[in-house]
Amino acid sequence: MLPVDSPDSPRRSIIPAVLIGLSAAFLFCGYEFIRSTANTLFKQAYGKEGLPYVMAVMPLGVLLMLYGYGRCLSRFGPRRTLLITSLLSAAAIFACYALIQAEINIARAVLYIVREAYVVLITEQLWSFLNSRLNVAHARALNGPICGLGSIGGIAGATAVVAYSKTLGTTTMLVFGAAAILPALGFALLAYRYCGEPLPEAHAPASARSDTLGVRLFTRERMLFFLLLIVIATQVISSVTDLAYQGALQDAYPDANEQNAVSGRFYFWLNVFSAVGQFLIAPLLLWLAPLWLALAMLPVVNVGACLYAWSVPSLFSFGLAHQAFKVIDYSVFRAAKEPLYIPLSFDARFRAKELIDVWGYRFSKGATATLIALFAALGWIVQSASLFSAVAVAAAGVWLALTPFLIRARSKEEGGLTNSTSS
Repeated sequence: MLPVDSPDSPRRSIIPAVLIGLSAAFLFCGYEFIRSTANTLFKQAYGKEGLPYVMAVMPLGVLLMLYGYGRCLSRFGPRRTLLITSLLSAAAIFACYALIQAEINIARAVLYIVREAYVVLITEQLWSFLNSRLNVAHARALNGPICGLGSIGGIAGATAVVAYSKTLGTTTMLVFGAAAILPALGFALLAYRYCGEPLPEAHAPASARSDTLGVRLFTRERMLFFLLLIVIATQVISSVTDLAYQGALQDAYPDANEQNAVSGRFYFWLNVFSAVGQFLIAPLLLWLAPLWLALAMLPVVNVGACLYAWSVPSLFSFGLAHQAFKVIDYSVFRAAKEPLYIPLSFDARFRAKELIDVWGYRFSKGATATLIALFAALGWIVQSASLFSAVAVAAAGVWLALTPFLIRARSKEEGGLTNSTSS
């Protein structure tokens, strides 16, 4: 139920929220075809030992795409930039499919990088649009269900992967993933048509237009800086729990088609649990608890799950730790994090946000993988799931330690905005 004291019409918030939710449903449906398939195809050619290396290269590809996004945003605006990036993503996935069919193995590594980049780039553009069209009160009520619609799409995609990987073949899943981007784009463009296109503020300095990635904003708004650090810490957890799970999965199910079906089932349940969190837990938590408490609870849960995986190493415990992180990240953390951007400027919402939530996410995964690969090559460590779990525990502790700084910076900047408005 939307807050009754909100100054904006609920209808003006609900319609774009539903349209963006439907866009996310198709996007994440297609992503489920890509996610498991990219993992399986890469490991089939390069083994589980190759994962840290491709993850290490991935941030460079993401940064290149993000720079292209920033240039498009400056020249074409948000709506046409979304159109361009969506169509290019679909074309890149289909090209990888064609090259893999032609037995060009490097396309499997390229697909892994495209997979990591396209979904976050398009997702964050959808959220940047919503953060420009919802107020904070409506966002707190609607963000969870919006994520929930995305999870329903993910459930459908994961179900299809389980059902058809063995009969149609793993590689064929890529075609469905690429095709799903088109209806996702269609619903997003309908939302733009209904609400109009967000534009930079008239008083924005000319220098902002040349700040393609929005880097200068981090020196002026400390909240963005702490949010970037927290995102980096969270993605260390994501990276090492994923490596632990993927390694155990490869050992347990070496056959590619069988592994892809098992992986699809794993992500099916991940999306089911995420939907429960998004439709029920996130709205209730953000309504009943202050934001600082909601944000502080999340790393505590991750510490517990990672400690369990560390003490009882198995395919189940590694999967549980990775799933616990993903469910929290997709549901409560996303719903609690997005309102932080709403009072900020156009460039903070469309540039700095993308740097945080696209490059920050993928840089952290790549940097973690680079260190693991480097230390393993030097003989300093042996890549093991238990080691990955220990690193995840430490990263969750850093996340917990940074949360009070984020809340304090948010309070100061919110007070500054209030004072400047009243004066």
